[in-house]
Amino acid sequence: MKEASEKEERTSRVIRAALAMQRWPWEQGVLAQALLDWGDAELAVLMAHEAVVNQYKDGRLGMKYDRGAATDPASNGEPVLFAASATGDAKYKAAAQRMLEYLLYRAPRTRDRVLFHNENQGQIWVDAFFMSPPFLAVAGEHEEAVRQVEGMRRYLWDPAMRLFHHQWDDDRKEFSRAAFWGVGNGWAATGMTRVLGSLPVTMRSERERIAGYVGETLEGCLAHQRMDSLFHDVVDDPSTFVETNLAQMLAYAIYRGVAGGWLNRTYLSRADAMRERVYEMVDERGLVQGVCAAPTFDYPGTAPEGQAFFLFMEAAHRDALSKDSVSRSTAAPGS
Repeated sequence: MKEASEKEERTSRVIRAALAMQRWPWEQGVLAQALLDWGDAELAVLMAHEAVVNQYKDGRLGMKYDRGAATDPASNGEPVLFAASATGDAKYKAAAQRMLEYLLYRAPRTRDRVLFHNENQGQIWVDAFFMSPPFLAVAGEHEEAVRQVEGMRRYLWDPAMRLFHHQWDDDRKEFSRAAFWGVGNGWAATGMTRVLGSLPVTMRSERERIAGYVGETLEGCLAHQRMDSLFHDVVDDPSTFVETNLAQMLAYAIYRGVAGGWLNRTYLSRADAMRERVYEMVDERGLVQGVCAAPTFDYPGTAPEGQAFFLFMEAAHRDALSKDSVSRSTAAPGS
């Protein structure tokens, strides 16, 4: 009981620290989603409300600070949809619909319809795996969500390394950043995991295919895991700094995958080891230290997504334990 109480207090400190941080559109949306997963509906609705307050006329949510984001604002879509359902307020439903229409009809994209990460840049970023396909899926645009996953993977995936490159420049037809960024691969693994959580069971072949993509990404990352269960910022480059967030992200994907029945349980020991190591990185104020740090993301420090993925990880771990407990209690005697 004491250990459980200490973990709850640690999580509360992580939330408090996150709420004190300034946020760009993706940071607002990712944290709001994490609060939803954790079960703090009231805070999630408040976060969604602020994203709507700062919605552009073209539909992009949470645009308090503008640097041309195209897919990042869509990370706010699921919390805003939840706010619409939880409150019955039509303004939230309308705001989510405008965000959806922006993605479907106005957002910049390649000739084969893959979304660019930013406006006026012509680049596909691995970050976008988390930003747009999960919202498309939860909004009922299942086929488009799958198309975006497949398209982003087509441009960024390296089959030999089993890792994603960071950025593709479609105008120059070359990688603007070819590095196998750790958090970028985390964005891909967790984004695809969330898509799987919203695809209908009737889309069996698509679900199996995306589950396979997540598994391949896990294997590619885990091949470069350090003895301390963490990873380097660029996972295959040990000269880069040691980073915390990828461990949280992969642990989340593993717990969700095992609980969902689409990932082998043998991964659980790796997730548990990463989770325990992450706990050591949370300081007395609730700051998850050593993550790829805001605002420039080229050094270890703190960031809103570092706080958010601690919550994602903890929610997924809690839910996986709960499902496993139910499965054992309903099993036939002797099974």
